[in-house]
Amino acid sequence: MRSDVIRTYKTLHTWTGLIAGMMLFIGFYAGALTMFKAQLDRWASPPVAEQGEWRWTGEQRWPELIGAVLRAHPEAARSFTLHLRQSESAPVPLTWQQQGGRHLPGVTGRASLDGDGTLRTASYQPSAMAELIDLLHQTGGVPGQGHHYFGVYVMGVVCVLYVLALVSGVIVLLPTLIKDFFALRPGKNRKRFWLDAHNVVGITSLPFHLVIGLTVIVFAFHDQIYDGLGKVAYGDRPLFSRPAPSDDGIPRQVDNLVAPATLLATVRNYDPDFEPREMMYSDVLGPRASVRIAGENPAHMVRGADRGFVELNPYTGEITDTDYMPGHEDPWVDIITTFFGLHFGNFGGPLMRWIYVLMGLGGAFLFCSGNLLWVETRRRKQRRNEAPVSQRRTTELMAAATVGVCWGCVAGVSAAMVAGKWVNGLVADSNAWYPGVYYVVFLASVGWAFWRGAARAVVELLWLAALTTLAIPLTGLLALTLPSLPPWLHTAPATLAVEGTALIAAVLLMLAAKRTARRVRQGPADSVWAAPVGDSG
Repeated sequence: MRSDVIRTYKTLHTWTGLIAGMMLFIGFYAGALTMFKAQLDRWASPPVAEQGEWRWTGEQRWPELIGAVLRAHPEAARSFTLHLRQSESAPVPLTWQQQGGRHLPGVTGRASLDGDGTLRTASYQPSAMAELIDLLHQTGGVPGQGHHYFGVYVMGVVCVLYVLALVSGVIVLLPTLIKDFFALRPGKNRKRFWLDAHNVVGITSLPFHLVIGLTVIVFAFHDQIYDGLGKVAYGDRPLFSRPAPSDDGIPRQVDNLVAPATLLATVRNYDPDFEPREMMYSDVLGPRASVRIAGENPAHMVRGADRGFVELNPYTGEITDTDYMPGHEDPWVDIITTFFGLHFGNFGGPLMRWIYVLMGLGGAFLFCSGNLLWVETRRRKQRRNEAPVSQRRTTELMAAATVGVCWGCVAGVSAAMVAGKWVNGLVADSNAWYPGVYYVVFLASVGWAFWRGAARAVVELLWLAALTTLAIPLTGLLALTLPSLPPWLHTAPATLAVEGTALIAAVLLMLAAKRTARRVRQGPADSVWAAPVGDSG
């Protein structure tokens, strides 16, 4: 391969990576955490104080429960969910959203029947912590409001650059791919070691990164893609439109609803391998009444977070839509579902989720290390002409930005998780604290990095990330020993794993801070990572 071709693709790889890298670090770090979003949701949600007083309403009485709720709370007819299994996160069978937007959770109602048939209801506000992490994953930390966050479009553009960086990186590495593929050369040449690690992670995880990059582009611009397909390929007919009102002739009254047990039996007869989890009723007293029975089939991928669904008419009991029922999709939907499943990692059980966590963290390392390699390359190029090197202002700014964004994100997420537990019950809206604390810590970290300089800030921000992450298990320990304090500790294994994982992460961050501090003190004096002369930090 000609050297000028290699140089061209190396330039493309460098600048697309630099432009996209920091947002992708946030997206991949937050994305790794969302692999266990349900567990994080439960970890961040306070225990139900009166949970022991609630009775689980059995399947035979679900029609009675639905009728009682719709008569007492007509607003629930817009949308309510019937949970089919009692669990720590679903202590009662029926919930509906009373207030709130499309993305962040609002006030939710829960209902059950007492032994004598009396309706018991209560309101609670689910935690928005896991939703915040998911939004960081989708938007790369770009704040915004609305039906489709502006940051989602930004991430779509970033992922176009990301795919270009992946392809150009492979082309650059092709001439030495066989020789250097698994080469990890530690020693005095630290840049060579970081470059080897960067290449190994990039090449071994290339299929994963291509799938993530391409699917994010589709997710970001799917409205425009669907509108274009509707005009060009489908005769100006929208691809996804609301179903027409049903003309089955059955009056939309509570007493005419088919019993949930009958609907479940219909689905079981249609596909015995489908395992229902919940029933989501929509517009139940209106002309577009429907019920989606969500569930899973271990033999098939699903489009959503961890389940697919089949849609029925709640007044006739007929199946009306199986497009997203695992194993019953048409070929085109099956392709889309596969891509969704590959992006979300909702296949293969917990083992595959942990693999995706490691791949996500590896991706975050890829972007951070790419920026660090660029910074070191500037010094070596300057050294050809200068001795000692005088660092350029652009190099110092890039180093500071990388340090502030990457470790500010880690510290911000951990600080928000901890703050949400400490303020719960002490403020009117604890959910408002999650984005507030995150952005305060994140922006303060970025400002601190620019003020202190990359060399000093990287050590200080690594310690900040370590301590805020360590505060997660310490908060749980305090909640266990001092139950009068606001925080709580869930004892289910899945939620205790959050504390355990945070403890391991905190220890690793502390080790990284110590090793980085040694590099700052003992590394080359003309490096951007060297502390100023006379600085003991």
